[in-house]
Amino acid sequence: MKRIFLTLLTSLSFVYIYAQSPRSFNSRLESVTVYSIGAELNHKAKISLPAGTSEIILNDMANNIDESSIQVGVPSSVTILSTSFSRDFLRNENKSPAYIKVEDSLQIIKRELNKVQNKRVVEENLLVLLDKNQAIGGVNTGVNVAELIKIADYYKNKQLELRNNIFSLKEAEDVQQKRIARMQQQLQELSLDKTGTTGQIVLQVMATEPSNADFNISYLSPNAAWLAFYDLRAENTSSPLKIVYKANVTQSTGLDWKKVKLSLSTGNPSQNGTAPLLSAWFLQFGEPAYAYQQQKQMYQNRIQSMETRAPMDKKDLEEQPIINALQGQVAGVQVQAPVSVQQNENMLNASFDIEIPYDIASNSKPHSVTLKEFSQPANFKYYSVPKIEADAFLMAEITNYDKLNLLPGEANIIFENSYVGKSFINPNATTDTLNLSMGRDKKITIKREKVAEQTGIKFIGNSKKQTFTYEIRLRNGKKEAVNLLLKDQYPVSTDKDMEVELLAADGAVINKETGVLTWKLSLKAGATETIRISYAIKYPKDKNIVNL
Repeated sequence: MKRIFLTLLTSLSFVYIYAQSPRSFNSRLESVTVYSIGAELNHKAKISLPAGTSEIILNDMANNIDESSIQVGVPSSVTILSTSFSRDFLRNENKSPAYIKVEDSLQIIKRELNKVQNKRVVEENLLVLLDKNQAIGGVNTGVNVAELIKIADYYKNKQLELRNNIFSLKEAEDVQQKRIARMQQQLQELSLDKTGTTGQIVLQVMATEPSNADFNISYLSPNAAWLAFYDLRAENTSSPLKIVYKANVTQSTGLDWKKVKLSLSTGNPSQNGTAPLLSAWFLQFGEPAYAYQQQKQMYQNRIQSMETRAPMDKKDLEEQPIINALQGQVAGVQVQAPVSVQQNENMLNASFDIEIPYDIASNSKPHSVTLKEFSQPANFKYYSVPKIEADAFLMAEITNYDKLNLLPGEANIIFENSYVGKSFINPNATTDTLNLSMGRDKKITIKREKVAEQTGIKFIGNSKKQTFTYEIRLRNGKKEAVNLLLKDQYPVSTDKDMEVELLAADGAVINKETGVLTWKLSLKAGATETIRISYAIKYPKDKNIVNL
């Protein structure tokens, strides 16, 4: 009876320990939804559960998780009591490929250093032995002169050989030691990179009965993002504009996404979704807030610098001097995905489902994927401000662009099957028309020159009158007619002693407030046209205008 009781007690203790000890399970990444900032990762795991309470460790999770976003789907017989997250720094497979490569090279160099050190020790011992034999031979034995000369030559040559070998081996040791120090420093730097470190989700669960349960785990990780970029293609100015919608996806979650179902969403789950409220604004006297004014000015400067990158809308085309083409390539792995991507829309954002399983390494490098292609009707026209740039810029004007769900991003421009440069798409314009820059067209020649005989200074009493005349010559070298929006300007006075008179504008639309002159021209194939502008400034002769 006593033996039965002890056996039962032992069994119960084993069951208790088995139930209380945390058990580890690997998970499989099934799908990922990437947002503009962050990503939702969805895993599956097969878990064997005993009846009662258990602690479960789920491996192969992202290295950075928003714990409040963790959701676990389990059968009805299982209850989740608690969830927590931790990083797993101990698993050897978490070492990055770069770390492993340097670590292996370090071991090889250390072995080579050991061989060099062994050779040096042997040479130094031989030198000690040689010195001892030299002393014994010289003190305890008598030798004649001829033998003494032979012995002296032998010792001299042998010592010289050994000392030179020792010197060379010490030099080799110094080189290896420096290499080892550099590699150890590199390993230390690589060890700070935790992109190869995965995470763990620890669950406290309670099961009503033993079972093999399927767990579905989802969570948000901030270490992923995607940016939109585009290819703008046009065969000629009479064909529709093809817009190829692409994405650069980056991630450093610590997990290599292998054969996962990928979706890209225009939403941002990390953004605060609470609507703002206004409270009463009470004024009070005080000292001027100099720091606030500085910050306000910095903010305004930043906004202005951002606005210069955006494409022009209709108002911009009337007032802005020129489009600045953006330079530089987008680095990264270029991967072509199916173009017929399913696009889903709801009231807040749009998402794109990639049809094929996708691979994206956890290395923070951009991976390119094509999302969708549009063939959009466009009105093509040319735009030029020869005072600043003696080139004509092709503009594509499109309407009803809201349905395209475009995001701000760079665009590669391919016109007439040739790459012509970069532009920037800003769909956040407030107008119903979006103007896209298609780059420069060198077949339209534009030259602006000062007409010397009609430019000069005249003195009238206490005043001087300065006259400027410019001639703009245009030539359409294309095989078809083009519409060209041409702009120039004359100065605007800011002082009552300064009088500005526009003498000639050749039929331009004049904006007297800004001094901008606009011509809407239609140039036939091979045609040339000349436009003249002339203006005069009268001001006191004892003054100078610094920016004239």
